[in-house]
Amino acid sequence: MFRYVLFRLGDRTLAEDLTQETFLRALRRISSVSYQGRDIGAWFVTIARNLIFDHVKSSRYRLESTTADMVEHSPTTHGPEQQVIENATNSELLKAIDKLNQDQQDCIRMRFLQGLSVAETAQRMNRAEGAVKALQHRAVRRLAQLMPEGLR
Repeated sequence: MFRYVLFRLGDRTLAEDLTQETFLRALRRISSVSYQGRDIGAWFVTIARNLIFDHVKSSRYRLESTTADMVEHSPTTHGPEQQVIENATNSELLKAIDKLNQDQQDCIRMRFLQGLSVAETAQRMNRAEGAVKALQHRAVRRLAQLMPEGLR
């Protein structure tokens, strides 16, 4: 039941609530049901489907919008000002990376700019994975020190 409701609504907490309500309604009406040779699961699906329809028809459903949708449409996240800030931050970060020692630069570039795993980075640097993790940790801490105060 839960997977059916979750698939229809796409909201886990709401699916949990409606699944619970489905079983409560079935329990309340169990004495009035007579066996007609059909699968009892069909009765549960009918109750769940009706609850989903009721929810979708309600005005509250139309007023709800998820925070992910709000972030996507927020002017502060995709505006030109945000792009300028991101470009300036990236520029400062690249300058700070250039101030690291060569091993730390290589580690940061492989891990974060090229997206390599710790194992792949260790293999390319001819080091143990633990050594790469420690090197990465030190490099990130050093970058935090090198970044301007407002960008940390």
